[in-house]
Amino acid sequence: MRPLPQPAREALTLAPVLHALSDPVRLELVRRARGNPEATCAVLADGLDVPMSTLSNHWRVLREAGLISMTVDGRHRRIRLRADDLRDRFPGLLEPILRLAAAESPDSGPL
Repeated sequence: MRPLPQPAREALTLAPVLHALSDPVRLELVRRARGNPEATCAVLADGLDVPMSTLSNHWRVLREAGLISMTVDGRHRRIRLRADDLRDRFPGLLEPILRLAAAESPDSGPL
């Protein structure tokens, strides 16, 4: 598996992280990634009514902000939430956001 470029832990900054989390689709993808470590992009996006090209952009924004790491595994992309890195850089930030996102989750229908 080959990892795609991402910022180092010490290079993570708050503005890109908050920007990435500000979009409802990206927030839902992060929430799903938290509960499904090493899942593929397709598995995490299952049921979302979003075009593939838009999803690709969402994954890029999340990766470049440092929220996820993405590795190439053959024809698949595996996603891992960078929870430890985020907790180290921004203690107490991610958990309340994901808790609220879970409470508001659109699991009953597409976004």
